[in-house]
Amino acid sequence: MSIPVIKGFFAPEASTISYVVADPNTKACAVIDSVLDFDYASGTVSYKHADQIIKHIARNGLQVKWLIETHVHADHLSAAPYIKEQLGGEIAISREIVLVQDIFGMVFNLGREFRRDGSQFDRLFCDGDTYKIGTLTGQALHTPGHTPACMTHVIGNAVFVGDTLFMPDGGTARADFPGGSASSLYHSIQKIFSLPGDFRVFVCHDYSPNGREVRWETTIAEEQALNIHTGGGKTEQEFILMRTSRDAGLGMPKLIMPSIQVNMRAGNMPPAEKNGGVYLKVPVNGLKT
Repeated sequence: MSIPVIKGFFAPEASTISYVVADPNTKACAVIDSVLDFDYASGTVSYKHADQIIKHIARNGLQVKWLIETHVHADHLSAAPYIKEQLGGEIAISREIVLVQDIFGMVFNLGREFRRDGSQFDRLFCDGDTYKIGTLTGQALHTPGHTPACMTHVIGNAVFVGDTLFMPDGGTARADFPGGSASSLYHSIQKIFSLPGDFRVFVCHDYSPNGREVRWETTIAEEQALNIHTGGGKTEQEFILMRTSRDAGLGMPKLIMPSIQVNMRAGNMPPAEKNGGVYLKVPVNGLKT
């Protein structure tokens, strides 16, 4: 088995980790869950974190083959189109993006001009699909629950779980967004737990529980044994009770409104209006906590 070379990039504003996953044999690479800097108060876009990724890729002579989104993120905007413009690559997500587009097309009252078929993306992955990063083989696993379109990507001995799992002391993703399901999340986690115990797990977020330093790598075995929400053999009923109770006390992410509108368009802004301006909607009481 080829072992991927992995570099993580932490964006503290969103507590998000983006990854460059490279094949040491060919220099082909994938970028997973990139972050676009967005100041909500001013509506200003900038590229500090994306430029860090671009510099790393250029410095190491890598060639971008894939720009992978593990799901439609609710806490940051994707920088995939910006990186694609600079370096190439195909933007990919789960085929279940169509469910998210259906749900939020209604939430944001988008007209027929907003396509709900996933065609904004270059590639839609089905459960079990494989793809190549040079000599590396990646496999996409459908792991819904946090959202209907969540996918886990297994590349060599590395597992990129998106928001489905956090570090063992961080637990698991919420399941109360439209289309989410605590039961589905539990079964998705069991699917991940069926992978070899020594496989490395890379999380999309770390919120530094109890003030510890930021971390983003663990193993399947550590998650199985120690994850505070689902480790140690917790039952589905126990997990659903915990997850439902916990989610009831959570507020919405501060960037959920702009993030979903952009990310369900493969990281692109809504089309410009007649005056040339680009606008993001905020539906009043559209997402009640």
